[in-house]
Amino acid sequence: MHIICSDLEGVFIPEIWINVAERTGIDDLRLTTRDIADYDVLMKRRLSILDANGLKLKDITDVIATIDPLPGAKDFLDWLRSQTQVIIVSDTFVEFAKPLMKKLGWPTLLCHGLTIDAGGAIADYNLRQADGKRKVVQAFKDLNYEVLAMGDSYNDVAMLKEAHQGILFRPPKNVIDEYPQFPVTTTYEELRDIFGKVF
Repeated sequence: MHIICSDLEGVFIPEIWINVAERTGIDDLRLTTRDIADYDVLMKRRLSILDANGLKLKDITDVIATIDPLPGAKDFLDWLRSQTQVIIVSDTFVEFAKPLMKKLGWPTLLCHGLTIDAGGAIADYNLRQADGKRKVVQAFKDLNYEVLAMGDSYNDVAMLKEAHQGILFRPPKNVIDEYPQFPVTTTYEELRDIFGKVF
């Protein structure tokens, strides 16, 4: 029995925070897990920037409402889900994800949550669990699944290492250089070829 664990942003949808940066003109929000390996450092930086600029949850969700899946992403995900179970394991937040999941056909998503204050500002973020991506793969392995994982960033590496097979999809050069053990793919057709040989 196989199961796929996949990242969300950079694999099926564009990076949310880059879109927020472009909409608001705040370049510092362009930094993602492709740039900063420590997720806690990255999120504290983001929350500080939001606070300094008076941005609230609605400002973020208004941007998210305009984001569409990457070209070909939904068709590939539909094909993948017709072959086996797919679990999207993301460092996004429940409060961000709903419109994106609708556009992707409601795949299963495991992610985090936010604390929103009375004024609608994002006061804090709440991890579902520490090292969550790796632990999801570990849990499925404990259930006797053969796990294949794909992602694009530093925060996906532990998941890829824990899986029986890890695949990088459109990663930046710094991630490719630091983790040469993972095959690199740039198209959904390449992913389909890899997965098609497994199922």
